[in-house]
Amino acid sequence: MMTNEKSIHGLHHVTAITGDAQKNIDFYCCVLGLRLVKLTVNFDDPGSYHLYYGDELGRPGTILTFFAWPGAYRGRIGPPQVSEIAFAVPSGALDYWTKRLKERAVKPQAVVERFGERVLGFVDPDGMRLEIASSLESVEPKGRPWADGPIPVEHAIRGFRSITISEEGYENTATLLTEVMGFQAVGSERNRFRYRAGTGDGFASTVDLLCVPDAQHGGMGAGVVHHVAFRTKDDAQQKAWRQEIAGKGFNVSPVMDRTYFHSIYYREPGGVLFEIATENPGFTADETVEQLGRKLMLPPWLEPNRAAIEQAVQPVRLPASRL
Repeated sequence: MMTNEKSIHGLHHVTAITGDAQKNIDFYCCVLGLRLVKLTVNFDDPGSYHLYYGDELGRPGTILTFFAWPGAYRGRIGPPQVSEIAFAVPSGALDYWTKRLKERAVKPQAVVERFGERVLGFVDPDGMRLEIASSLESVEPKGRPWADGPIPVEHAIRGFRSITISEEGYENTATLLTEVMGFQAVGSERNRFRYRAGTGDGFASTVDLLCVPDAQHGGMGAGVVHHVAFRTKDDAQQKAWRQEIAGKGFNVSPVMDRTYFHSIYYREPGGVLFEIATENPGFTADETVEQLGRKLMLPPWLEPNRAAIEQAVQPVRLPASRL
């Protein structure tokens, strides 16, 4: 069981795959109004971009990232995968988003009600399933939107609302979430089971498990989530989590230095890749707030290879502050 020595506050980031870096930037910055907070490369595959989007600072709980693999085949969404990502917006904002998506040639789905929220579904240029969720009550979601983005602040995305993990069976994953990671079961609707981080403040802290035993298995590729990261406070708590999870019989990676956070990885019982990432040092570790996302940043160990890396990655057009 979770002890007071460590805690999971909710989601840190979600990482997916795109086959076209430019279309990805145009969609997430110009359509959804997220800020490109870091333009870097995949540290394990430095010949390809790693794009980070979030709020003004890229705070944990707002960060959606992409491995940009040019020409990657379209993946197949199905268990075991993170199959939907939901963003939080203020109540009453869905009419604005429905209109905006239509104006930007993005086809929105019919709004549905789920767990007392209105949810608008759509897909990104790679076919990844996204949602925008708004409370039916006059509740302001936590999180601070990017004030210099193209979306009026009163309608802007605040960060993640939740993720949905599709599984053939949900019980073993639910046990990991509740008995090891400290989540609490908060409700169910048909084959959807909702869990919330026990120590979070409600921001970016919700995981839905969708039980789909007869669904076709997913396949990795463009438009598919690669992994989901949960946030913990610091290195000391991450070390305690590593000991806890390894002690439960899971294979856990060593601590990986990702410059902007430190990471450990393991697969949950259904097979989805989980990460626990530290909340620090953050994206201003190597750039000022004003300069975030304006040029290619490399970690110190890759800097000597900058010329070769810049030749390997395709140039991209970065968005202006306001669009």
